[in-house]
Parts: sequence; C-alpha cells; structure tokens
Amino acid sequence: MLTGNKSSMRTALTESIFGQYLAQRRRMKWLVWLSQLAILAGGLILWEMAGRNKWIDVLLFSYPSKIIELLYSKLLDGSLLPHIGVTVLETLVGFILGTLVGTAIAILIWWSPFLQKVLDPYIVVLNSMPKVALGPLFIVGLGPNVLSIIAMTLAITVIVTTLVIYSSFNEVDSNYVKVIRIFGGQRTQVFRKVILPASFPTIVSTLKVNVGLAWIGVIVGEFLVSKQGLGYLIIYGFQVFNFSLVIGSLFIIAIVATLMYQAVAYLEGRLARKN
Repeated sequence: MLTGNKSSMRTALTESIFGQYLAQRRRMKWLVWLSQLAILAGGLILWEMAGRNKWIDVLLFSYPSKIIELLYSKLLDGSLLPHIGVTVLETLVGFILGTLVGTAIAILIWWSPFLQKVLDPYIVVLNSMPKVALGPLFIVGLGPNVLSIIAMTLAITVIVTTLVIYSSFNEVDSNYVKVIRIFGGQRTQVFRKVILPASFPTIVSTLKVNVGLAWIGVIVGEFLVSKQGLGYLIIYGFQVFNFSLVIGSLFIIAIVATLMYQAVAYLEGRLARKN
C-alpha cells in the first residue's frame, strides 16, 4: 500500500512539473510573439510620425499610410493583383524546380564517385560565380521572357541545393551503411534505407533557404526582362520617382516570402512529428 502511494505521488509530481514546463513554454511563446509585434508596430508608428512631421525626406522614404493608400488604390483598379500573381507563380516554379533539380544532381553525384570527381571543379566555379552576370546570357539564349527569369532562379538555387544536400549525404554515419552492406544490400538499398532518410531533415531545411534564393532570382530576372511582376513595379517606381510604389512592392514581397517560409516551417514540423 505504501509503495502504491509513493508511486502515485511520483506520478503526480512528474505531471505537475511537466505541466509547469508546458505552461512556461506557452508563456515564452506568447512573450516572444508580443515582443515581435511591439517592435513592428513601434517601428511603423515611428516611421509614420517621421514622415508626417517631415523628419525624413517623404519623396524618398514615404510613410506607411501613404504606401497603404497607394496599394489599396491599385488593388481596387485591378492593376496590382496581376503583378503579384506573375511573381508568385514564377517564384513557386523556380523554387520547386530548383529544389528538385539540385536534389537530383546531388543524388547523381553521390551515386557515381567518378562523376563527383569530374564535376567538382565545375560546381565550385559555378557556386563562386556571381549569378547576376549570367542574366545577359539567359536573355540572349532564351529570349526576354519568363524562361529567362526561371533560368536565373535555377542558377541561384540549384548549385546551393546540390552542395548542401550532397554534403548531407556524405555526413551520414558510415556504420549504418556498413550494416546494410553486411546484409547484402546494394547501393540502391543503402540510399533508400540509410542515406535518404538520414538526409531528409536537411532536404526540408534546404527548402527554407530556397524560399529566399528563389525570390532573389525572380526579382533580379524581372529587373532585367519583365514587363510585369513586382520586380517590374520596383524598377518602374524608381524610374518615375514613385518610391511609395517601390517600398510597397517590397512590403508585398516580404509578406508573401514570409508566408512561404512559414508554410515550409509548418511542413518541417509535421514531418518531424511523424518521424
């Protein structure tokens, strides 16, 4: 009887400590979220006051209410959504293709050590090369169209994806590979049972990196060739000295990029819980 009471007391104490830990985590999460919101709101309020009181050059830096008014007017006349749609579509295509192609090349290099030795200097050179310099070549070779924008995005995302995922393949514990080999597993089984599962968290994390890289590639591509899209609006706003349009376009990019990043983070969390 005494032993049972002690066991019950331990269980109750453990549950109490665990409950306090969860409550503390929830409080910390809310505190972080409220602090982030306060910093954002404080910055916007200070910016609004600086613009309205002429503490800053309004022509160059504008202020939030003026930017929102401009974006709202463009939203009402239907001229904004097509630009957002084009850029988001290009970014999603470049993001998905860049991840898939980079992963496929990493798998191919891992599969063939000979190919890895052959391609290694080329990958190093391509990774060190400023990708924007390839823009004129894409325009001449593919034409001033969406293909050039997608090619620019792939040039930025593919090499980084390949290097990160291939490095992850090589960092897998060799003891796991030996176990599969001992039981007669071929290279296909080694990859399917060991390499890919062990590298899956890195592949998902690479998606987060590619969100930012895909946006860079698309916006740079639109700077060069596009007549539609958020990159085009930025260039157009600069040309006509409408910096409210420039900053407003940057706001939209930041919001959509954040949503994409959070979607990838949510996917990563779901996969982590399943594993």
